Amino acid sequence: MKQNFSGLLILLSGITFFGSCSKPIAHFIIEPEEEVIASSVLKFKNTSKNAEKYSWEFGDGTISESPDPEHQYFHSGHYEIRLIASKGGQSSVHRQQITVHAPKTCHVLIKTNLGDMIVELFDNTPLHRDNFIHLVEQGFYNDLLFHRVVEGFVIQGGDPSSRNAPLTKKIITNGNEHKIEAEFNPENIHLKGALAAARMGDQVNPEKKSSGHQFYLVHGSKVLPETLDHAEHSKNFRYSSAQKNTYFSFGGSPQLDMEYTVFGRIIHGLDVLDAIARTKTNAEDRPLENVWMKLSVIN
Repeated sequence: MKQNFSGLLILLSGITFFGSCSKPIAHFIIEPEEEVIASSVLKFKNTSKNAEKYSWEFGDGTISESPDPEHQYFHSGHYEIRLIASKGGQSSVHRQQITVHAPKTCHVLIKTNLGDMIVELFDNTPLHRDNFIHLVEQGFYNDLLFHRVVEGFVIQGGDPSSRNAPLTKKIITNGNEHKIEAEFNPENIHLKGALAAARMGDQVNPEKKSSGHQFYLVHGSKVLPETLDHAEHSKNFRYSSAQKNTYFSFGGSPQLDMEYTVFGRIIHGLDVLDAIARTKTNAEDRPLENVWMKLSVIN
């Protein structure tokens, strides 16, 4: 029997075949490739083939469906990253192990309802550093408020009386909390993003001892040369050229230098600081909508 192959070839010419070459292949690259430190931002470059959907698992309980996600690990340890790349009913998996190392200095995560900030604590202020870490580890700051916000100056929080405080309540510090000896250091200045300890005024606190729990973050404003000249003459100390240039570039509140102890700085989340500073406040500088905090040590 004679077979008609020509007609079969015509029919097959209009068909697209999906063989093994079209199967999705999951793959990714981690950037940066050097040592990973807790709180640093990792970027995942997706190099998968033939895929339409992606599902990421980062090994710390978080997931993402972004093609090229970014992720932060807030604790050291060993993690397995898993990417599932899929198309139609087919999928493939790529896994990679990473080790996250603890930061070499003390870092604290400040979570707020307006975003997250990470602060580095200075080793040259050990009394303030150790006290702050102790309170954070005890959960002292969880659910407290940034109760004083002054745009262009500071945002302040950590008063225990602010927990569950009605919006109509005025937060008044009684001054009975434990205090810490001042640790003034000319290297630590009130640049934008500086972390410093609040305190009672000189009239009742001539030694300028710090509050044992209230802190503030410097929002600051533009700094002019004459502002620093005045600060140098009134406080009898000198800024380095690098400090002056940094003040001119980033702003701050130099009038507070050598008056309040600076014991850290924001290393991630200055945009969150700006967002909090822009919140509307009442006549007592308390935000009209609560800005809460939850703090945890990055280790």
